[in-house]
Amino acid sequence: MGGDEAACAALARCRCVRAFAPAFPDPRCRQVFREVSRTQNQNDHGRVSAAELQAMGRAFELARRGPQGSNPQVGAVLLAPDGQPLAEGWHQGAGTAHAEVVALAAAQADGRNALGATAVVSLEPCNHTGRTGPCSQALVKAGVRRVVYAVADPNPSAAGGAEQLRQAGIEVVGDVLAAQGRQLLQAWLAGFQPVRPYVILKIAQSLDARVAAADGTSRWITGAAARVHAHGIRAEVDAIVVGIGTVLADNPALTARTADGALAARQPERIVVGRREVPASAAVRGTGGALMRLPTHDPAEVLDRLAARGHRQVLVEGGPTLASAFLQAGVVDELHCYLAPLLLGAGTSAVSNLGIATLAQAQRWQISSTHLLDPDLLLIANPLKEKSCLPE
Repeated sequence: MGGDEAACAALARCRCVRAFAPAFPDPRCRQVFREVSRTQNQNDHGRVSAAELQAMGRAFELARRGPQGSNPQVGAVLLAPDGQPLAEGWHQGAGTAHAEVVALAAAQADGRNALGATAVVSLEPCNHTGRTGPCSQALVKAGVRRVVYAVADPNPSAAGGAEQLRQAGIEVVGDVLAAQGRQLLQAWLAGFQPVRPYVILKIAQSLDARVAAADGTSRWITGAAARVHAHGIRAEVDAIVVGIGTVLADNPALTARTADGALAARQPERIVVGRREVPASAAVRGTGGALMRLPTHDPAEVLDRLAARGHRQVLVEGGPTLASAFLQAGVVDELHCYLAPLLLGAGTSAVSNLGIATLAQAQRWQISSTHLLDPDLLLIANPLKEKSCLPE
């Protein structure tokens, strides 16, 4: 491998630039990237078939159809002994059948036998006798030959399914496409860490990073598509956090609504932080989720209180002061930046003082995805925890 190819290989191994590989101008570099990527994935490819890898991708797609909440989003695909899809299913929320059971039922309804099949699941089959019974036993009873899963179950009351399957003589392969699986389940997994809820910070701003014009007007910086998307996120989280200043200035209802303006079936709890009272006529007191006041601006205290209420995922929608407090505290896990094609030149900045004096102190973020919400652009980013592998 020549010097140029070696440099490309070093870049390809770097997680920071992997997403930009298709843009590498040199075809030799693109080829090296593909080779390195294949090498890095060889553990999965050596343990599972191409059909099982494809089925795992499908399981992730199915899982996303389920609601986010106290239960994980899980998808399952059954493969016949010849590798052809047999049936599929996903978990539709607390109290409903788990993904594996749904897939087994679908196969039975179609007159297909799961005997000797392979179950490909995004989360380790549970070993918990709750409202729906342990999935591991259902798979054993159905005569499944092999189980492939992405993420081990961290829930102590449900874990151990893989071992139960092995004891029953079923071949089990875990941690397949585990990184993608953890990304899918990140909010749910965060609830099993002795820390706090998963925090999403939403900012809707102009191209020059203003959230309001010089006269204070801010409705609407973004277009309808961006607002519909934001309401979809509201319907997924457990709570929305704003400051009392936002309540007094904008009088938001903080509800989750569908594209046609109707109230969504699931409404987040509305959390207002700050010492001033919420006016009796405030929209946030109207129809929607429960209202909770927290007389503090300390992000750690806010998250402790929300964790105690069982909240796993919260959305921070406050103004620059609250956004900066959460950013400066280092507790934002995911940033949703809705970028409108506007220039305001003056007005309220999206973020206030972060205590950063030099470029070297800047917070570093990694863009995980971009979405065109015509005419706006949504950037989703996560904090870059590790040191950059690229030289300055």
